Amino acid sequence: MSNEDIPDFPDGEGGAASAPADRSFDISQPLDRLSPDETLKRESDYLRGTIAEGLEDALTGGLSERDQKLTKFHGLYQQDDRDLREERRRQKLEPAYQFMVRVRLPGGVCQPTQWLALDRLADDQANGTLRLTTRQTFQFHGVLKRGLKPLQQGLNEVMLDTIAACGDDSRGVMCAINPALSHIHQEVYALAKQTSDHMTWRSRAYHEIWLDGDLVERSGEEEPFYGATYMPRKFKIGFAIPPENDIDVYTQDLGFIAIVEDGELQGFNISVGGGMGRTDNDPKTYPRLGDVIGYVPKSDVLATAEAVAAIQREYGNRADRSVARFKYTVDNKGLAYIRSELVRRLDRELEAPRPHQFTTNGDTYGWVEGDNGNWHFALFVENGRVADWDDYRLKSGLKAIAASHKGTLRLTPNQNLIIADIPPKEKTRITKLLHEFGIARSIERSVLRRNSMACVSFPTCALAMAESERYLPSLISKLEEILAENGLSDVPIITRMSGCNNGCSRPYVAEIGFSGRAPGKYNLYLGGGFHGQRLARMYLENVPEAEILDALTNIIRRFAAEREDGEHFGDFVIRAGYVSAVKSGFDFNRPNTPRAGAPQ
Repeated sequence: MSNEDIPDFPDGEGGAASAPADRSFDISQPLDRLSPDETLKRESDYLRGTIAEGLEDALTGGLSERDQKLTKFHGLYQQDDRDLREERRRQKLEPAYQFMVRVRLPGGVCQPTQWLALDRLADDQANGTLRLTTRQTFQFHGVLKRGLKPLQQGLNEVMLDTIAACGDDSRGVMCAINPALSHIHQEVYALAKQTSDHMTWRSRAYHEIWLDGDLVERSGEEEPFYGATYMPRKFKIGFAIPPENDIDVYTQDLGFIAIVEDGELQGFNISVGGGMGRTDNDPKTYPRLGDVIGYVPKSDVLATAEAVAAIQREYGNRADRSVARFKYTVDNKGLAYIRSELVRRLDRELEAPRPHQFTTNGDTYGWVEGDNGNWHFALFVENGRVADWDDYRLKSGLKAIAASHKGTLRLTPNQNLIIADIPPKEKTRITKLLHEFGIARSIERSVLRRNSMACVSFPTCALAMAESERYLPSLISKLEEILAENGLSDVPIITRMSGCNNGCSRPYVAEIGFSGRAPGKYNLYLGGGFHGQRLARMYLENVPEAEILDALTNIIRRFAAEREDGEHFGDFVIRAGYVSAVKSGFDFNRPNTPRAGAPQ
């Protein structure tokens, strides 16, 4: 297939253009050549494995390697405290095993009673903190094996679970948070939740293992959609509401972009093939932004989600997991083929994409009045960690607010929180609590810090190669000084850090992005789009802080001197020639080709 066969979408609103389909590598493999993980899923008895037996084994704090892979489908990752790993090895002790538990929370909407339960479970079964994630949900850290079932049962008491929060399935579905458009958000959120429920796996394994559910006689296939091998890899769905692209819709495997006309939701433009993950030093892997391939009315959302997921289920690579995400399927088969398959499965033509425009992917902080008259307060939660620090008692304050709040709490895709749906008569009382616990001043942090986020990384993430959550705040402080020296303190710059190349904090669409390579060493990426419409490109590879700060100091000085009116940092570094624009995921791994004579 040639480039001419692939629809042309305008830069800035259609995501990254796709490369032609003739590849130096072929990801289409017959299903009888399953990878070990595919065989494991097929033989797992629909995700049961020997998890129940492993939970009863008191001789170890961990689970078998096979069950560790299966528990991801149940929302759990086995980890160990890497700060203690070497000392325990010297003492001939097994690693300090613990678990990360991720909640399924479609669209990030949490009821106050649920928040109170989460707060209690964090104290009773985890490390006493809650972590707000970049996909609008909660993570517990430091959960011991003996605490897993009590935690799961505590979640169940408030109608929460961890099904499909991880694993090769449809992950937690995201939904844009726009408090000013209350009625639109309510309608889009309802569709996001329906999509999440519709795409969740059906096996009784979760209820049997964690909730002591009765064993029922099984006949036939338990998974009418997924089958015994589920998806080739994780599959992410998100709903965006222009002009805010807070969910980074082009990074989703499947993105629904709301089209609002005359104040009413009409339907969605469909974006396919996004994804951030890549494998270090493997040039056939890359981040990719999705392409908009058409429009569907809102009545077709569930059918579209199922059809696109089915295409990936059937054509995704099940022999090589490194290229098993939907983005590789899209590039291997070609956009025209994916679109024609979607048309065939929907049994109707796709309409042409309707006009939409994004202007930001950040959060609007402070008080915002919704179109229904209720108020919303968005607070900054640095890197999503909910805990108490001296006179900034975030965890205690949110617990006090949840104890009397009658509205909702909404987790944003930028790891922040909105205390939402506050009736006007309650605004004064909520304001008092925000000040009493020191929470109100969170929005007074610098604009750079409020537009930054980091993944968890050390000491718990098994993939971590460098610090992230524990390091980014100090690096931001140094960058704040550089910006202040150049009169740019009020200029927002999207800055993100990931402790490895997996990109959980979406650094590859940041204006300044970092991915960890080794302790104290990072790749520095520049030039991502301010509203998530363009990939960044690597500017420096495997460098320490001193080189990062030296490079950014020089670039920021020039940005201050040469910046055009309203020009964003990511646009400037491309115009000034520091990096060239990335046109597709394949370009991401090619050497940077800046304009001749540009400073390097």
